[in-house]
Amino acid sequence: MRETNIVSISGGKDSTATLLLALEQAAPNLRAVFCDTGHEHPQTLDYVRYLADATGVDIEWIKADFSADIARKRARIESPETDWPEHLREAALDVLHPTGIPMLDLVIWKGRFPSTKTKFCTEHLKRLPFDRQVIEPLIESRQFERIVTWVGVRRDESAARANVDEWEMQFGDRDTGAGLWMHRPIAAWSAEDVFTLHRRHGIRWNPLYEQGMSRVGCMPCINARKGEMREIARRFPDEIARVAEWERIASAAPKRGCATFWP
Repeated sequence: MRETNIVSISGGKDSTATLLLALEQAAPNLRAVFCDTGHEHPQTLDYVRYLADATGVDIEWIKADFSADIARKRARIESPETDWPEHLREAALDVLHPTGIPMLDLVIWKGRFPSTKTKFCTEHLKRLPFDRQVIEPLIESRQFERIVTWVGVRRDESAARANVDEWEMQFGDRDTGAGLWMHRPIAAWSAEDVFTLHRRHGIRWNPLYEQGMSRVGCMPCINARKGEMREIARRFPDEIARVAEWERIASAAPKRGCATFWP
């Protein structure tokens, strides 16, 4: 059966371990894809480049594009039927322009930042662009009968992931195995198992883990705890200043005139 395997890379320890497993198992027609959100620390971007060099796997970089979404929102506000007060309308139209930074453009379009209770960031910044730019073209090409996406998810990360299956069929034929599958090979692993695999392959992990960070995909992540935020502010004040500037820009986009990273 013609098969391709695609590993989602975030720059974190779990996605790196997943890539290393795929290499160990000689997964056929292996690809690796990194979704650039524009909200990563520079050290994470450098690490993704290092990982490609260290493993010999060409990591494809893709990013979400919210130009059409912002244009539609702008058209609604420009409409004579809008009920926005004139000063808020003018302020919104002033910022409703794509910046090319996916996370910032998402916030401008939505008029708010994602939060622990409204987690739309992963869906729009990673899952949808991955599906549209990688999976859908593969399906349409009919080049492969079996497409397997490898995702670095562990059950002990959170209650929401406690019961995930290692194999999940998106669509296809279970009897033949043809179709689109999601594979979570480290679902039952611990964090120490993940670091052990790095050591076995001689691959270093993202250096941010040794600088007080528990999550390195985004800087900062909406799930970051107060202690981690304090460490970010101490070590990387420019990242805090960047988010503050994004708050200033995004606050003009919603009708309420406010958009903050923290609720």
